[in-house]
Amino acid sequence: MVTTIIGVAGVALGVAALIVTLSIMNGFQSDIRKKIIDAQAHISVYGQVRADELSAFKTRLERSPHLAAYSFFVIGQGILTFDDRSTGVVVKGLDPDGEFKINNLKNALVEGSWEALKSGPASGRPPAILLGEELAKGLGAWVGDDVILVSPKSVSAAMGIMPRMKKFKVAGLIRTGYFEFDNTMAYCGLQAASGFFGPAGGVNGAGLRLDDINRARESAGALRKELGFGYSVKTYADMNRTLFAALKLEKFVMSLVLALIILVATFNIASNLLMMSVEKLRDIGVLRAIGAGPGFVRRIFFWEGNLIALSGIALGAALGVGVSVFIAVYPVVELPSDIYYISRVPVEIRLRDLLGTVAVSYLLCMVSTIYPALRASKISPVDAIRYG
Repeated sequence: MVTTIIGVAGVALGVAALIVTLSIMNGFQSDIRKKIIDAQAHISVYGQVRADELSAFKTRLERSPHLAAYSFFVIGQGILTFDDRSTGVVVKGLDPDGEFKINNLKNALVEGSWEALKSGPASGRPPAILLGEELAKGLGAWVGDDVILVSPKSVSAAMGIMPRMKKFKVAGLIRTGYFEFDNTMAYCGLQAASGFFGPAGGVNGAGLRLDDINRARESAGALRKELGFGYSVKTYADMNRTLFAALKLEKFVMSLVLALIILVATFNIASNLLMMSVEKLRDIGVLRAIGAGPGFVRRIFFWEGNLIALSGIALGAALGVGVSVFIAVYPVVELPSDIYYISRVPVEIRLRDLLGTVAVSYLLCMVSTIYPALRASKISPVDAIRYG
């Protein structure tokens, strides 16, 4: 009886641990994916488009399947300096009204205003720029400060070739919750970026939002055929391939490690059935003597193992789901929001993972019953009654 309880408890704890871990990792993956999508488009198209080519470019973009909205941008790299500090930066020139249709960047503003980008640079004043919060902290710049953007593209001057430089005024701070963006990205008006990076009046990219994000790969393939050579089309997954691959690998390894707990529990089931075959040796002999065949004995042990497995899996699934819900509802584990941008552990219970855990656990438990059942079915009835 005690060994049976231990076997059930072992399976239950293994299943519960696996469900809770998968739910937490799913939550982190979904949270990171949401932060990336909130700051990016579902599909991004890169390629130089002059001002006189914009109309034809729009027409070709609008042929993209599942298109919900699109917006043009100018993106370039440079060095941002403030006082005696400098750092590399990716500057994205955009039209705020169009950009807000393809992502949720509008909600990432923590200081300042987007209005300066909408109105464009005033005469005699530097154009506005919005910095990622971590980028601003690294520079020591704040809203209202003037920063200098230096482009690797050079311009001819009387003294020779000089780097292109332009003064911008910090108009706001952005916090997407994704460190890679907040530490490297800056945003300015489309006109200011076009004039600085070129081509003047043109763009070098467009962001697309789809009516179904799960069709991103399909739509990107169709758009590549439509645009042809000279344009690079990437989905949000393509642009963050390394991150998503790392998260997927981490989830697989954690699942594999925790599955070992269930595997250990199956040894408890096997040892419990082996002990039972020894304790019930005489009873098995009596059953065989009155006509019970080896198959009947095997089924008894299979059903015993099945009962232990189902009881442990059911308890483990209930415990795992219960603990996951509890962690999601109550702040059991609090995280510093200034570091992780979240105050509690994210949890997402997926039916696919739940069913997969149950199926694998049941399979491992059933495999552990094979040897004890076969061993019990081969017991000689004469020897069992004599020595039992």
